[in-house]
Amino acid sequence: MLQEENRNCGCDCDNENDMMDHNDCGCQQMNDIQTRREMMEEIKSLNFSIIELGLYLDTHPDDQKALCLHNKYCKELDDVEEQYQKAFGPLTIKYPCNKWRWLEEPWPWERGNF
Repeated sequence: MLQEENRNCGCDCDNENDMMDHNDCGCQQMNDIQTRREMMEEIKSLNFSIIELGLYLDTHPDDQKALCLHNKYCKELDDVEEQYQKAFGPLTIKYPCNKWRWLEEPWPWERGNF
């Protein structure tokens, strides 16, 4: 199974004994980039859904199903944002952290992967 994963990533690691080499080949970085993208897509989707449901609820305030869905998406968004920020740093200036982290990471346009 590891061999299949290794071939899929394009590195030269051929077997389980090359695990150390495989970890150094950049595969983990590729996985981090993919995870970051997937989490950002989920954050964007949840934000969109929350805004749209909010607009719907403006004209249909008694729709309990829509209200429950809105609350569910808000909770999911909080959870995903918390996971993202723990793994990749703050999304907004409101994120609490023990030190000022804004300047530690490259800005989105400096990363070249968004």
